[in-house]
Amino acid sequence: MLFTTLAYSIGIPFAFIATLLLLIFKPFANKLLGKDRGRLYAVGSEVNKGKYTGVGIYFILVFFVAAMIFCKMSIGLRILMLLLVSSSLFGFLDDRSISPWKEWVKGVIDILISLTSAFIAPFVLSGRALTFAHDIEIPFYIFIPLAFALFVVSINATNATDGVDGLSGTLTILTTLTLTVVALIRGTLDHPGAVFGLLMIFVIVPYLFFNIYPSKVLMGDAGSRGIGFFIALYAMMLHIPFAYLIVGLPFMLDGGLSILKITIGRLTHKKVIILKNTLTPIHDHLKKKKGFSVPKTYLVICGFALLVDIIYIAVNLFIKFSGII
Repeated sequence: MLFTTLAYSIGIPFAFIATLLLLIFKPFANKLLGKDRGRLYAVGSEVNKGKYTGVGIYFILVFFVAAMIFCKMSIGLRILMLLLVSSSLFGFLDDRSISPWKEWVKGVIDILISLTSAFIAPFVLSGRALTFAHDIEIPFYIFIPLAFALFVVSINATNATDGVDGLSGTLTILTTLTLTVVALIRGTLDHPGAVFGLLMIFVIVPYLFFNIYPSKVLMGDAGSRGIGFFIALYAMMLHIPFAYLIVGLPFMLDGGLSILKITIGRLTHKKVIILKNTLTPIHDHLKKKKGFSVPKTYLVICGFALLVDIIYIAVNLFIKFSGII
């Protein structure tokens, strides 16, 4: 009980205040952080050129420190937390490099981190998923490829979505809140899970103070890859990994379609091009093809995400109290 009280009374305020102070003062920013180079083919990316990028390393490290101190974790879960930081750190090194890393290099790193995490996860998380009111034990040989796919998809979809001021941060908060509420409804929310979710929310909120349009700083790959890893891990921690198919829909439709389009094009040497008349990520399509402003694009995508989350929570409440299952 004392540990739980300390986590909520000290851990969460610490996460918020520490992140806020780091973003206000940006210690060693000129030597530590990178400057945005502008994204090739990304609509409107020129307005971000020269802004500090990679500040995601600040809130990811604060989250890591707070979680390690205020969450009761097994050794295996602590290793997964180190892998989360590793994903963020590699993104950070790319953010601050003079020229961007090759896509295949980042792809290999993602695969290695995701594969390692997928092998560790079933031992740490019992390999159990919850679908509605039934516990489903997932065999080891099925859990690993599913967990691997979840890590890879979440990391890359979140990364590709980070192209509109405030978008990735807001979607992360909505996704984390929804996963937490659904786990509470289904009875799988425990102390570490609740604290994990709140810590992530309270390091993202101060970041949004500086990233909502017009942004002053950017999370970069350091932030997007770290929170992508977190969302996948958090869904598994709460024993609802399949919930990502719903709550992760905004990430998959916005950033995930971009990854899918590029991958299919490269594998077929551009003989097969999906979504020929649609720019991806979808936020680029909204801005260039539909003429949406940055704030309007943000509101449309976040509004869609909020609607999906509300419906998903409502369905879970209905199933729980109706006695259907």
